[in-house]
Amino acid sequence: MKINSKLNLKQQLRKAIKAIATQSTNKSYGSLESTKGLVIEAIGINQPIGSRFSIKTSTGEVIADLVGFSHNKASLLPVNSTKGLRPGAEVEMISEESSLAVGSQLLGRVINAIGLPLDGCGPIICENRLPLVRQGISPMERGIIDEPLDVGVRAINGLLTIGKGQRIGLFAGTGVGKSVLLSMIAKNTTADIVVIGLIGERGREVKEFVEKTLNKETRKKSVIVACPADEPPLLRLQGAQAATTIAEYFRDQGLNVLLIMDSLTRFAQAQREVALSLGEPPASKGYPPSVFAMLPALVERAGKGK
Repeated sequence: MKINSKLNLKQQLRKAIKAIATQSTNKSYGSLESTKGLVIEAIGINQPIGSRFSIKTSTGEVIADLVGFSHNKASLLPVNSTKGLRPGAEVEMISEESSLAVGSQLLGRVINAIGLPLDGCGPIICENRLPLVRQGISPMERGIIDEPLDVGVRAINGLLTIGKGQRIGLFAGTGVGKSVLLSMIAKNTTADIVVIGLIGERGREVKEFVEKTLNKETRKKSVIVACPADEPPLLRLQGAQAATTIAEYFRDQGLNVLLIMDSLTRFAQAQREVALSLGEPPASKGYPPSVFAMLPALVERAGKGK
């Protein structure tokens, strides 16, 4: 019995050493070398683009995503304040992709792009997680648009009928009522779930939209993703992706989901800020080529499943 117990002890010790070695190899560490405008440059990182990192500061941590690399330097963009950054700060990988917690617990809540609540109603705990960047629906797997959607606006229902699964763009000058029309649709639609992405809006407009435009019944079946204009450009980008991810989750549950994005223009402007910071040359009207690649990648995710 004594021999067996010794053998078991040795086996347990070997397993523990192996587990520690595995954990140490899975973690990726680097160090902060410099900052250039919005871009944080680090060395010692060899993880794929899209990985999320934590940079230790004197006041806490800065969360940043890997968006590019050149030679031995990795370019990261922050999703929160960069206050407290210093040369040589430790950079630790959190995950290999940006993801969002999704579930029915999001209904009635106002969150930011990374899923943190903004409404002061306590933490949100969801069991499921989905990546922010996903593939759109395959063309042959899309459902046919053959059923109308009641948006609660008679002029649209009667003259410009919208089908379930259809994508609609609303174009007009400033101050003519685009946001008011979108709020009317959100409040009066017969859709099961309403997901609203407020991207690049002024802070006061977010509160007005939530508290004055939406009634209690609409709030219960709505998820609002708010990324005001003062947020970093990467967070505004991810706000649009987060709203789309949430809508995809509820759609895959078999529910009828209305996704409202206000606005896609500010999504493009955020990507322009990101691309210019990384040195990408402007191609058309000040917009770099990556903008025209990201727009269809986001829009094609919306639509009717089987």
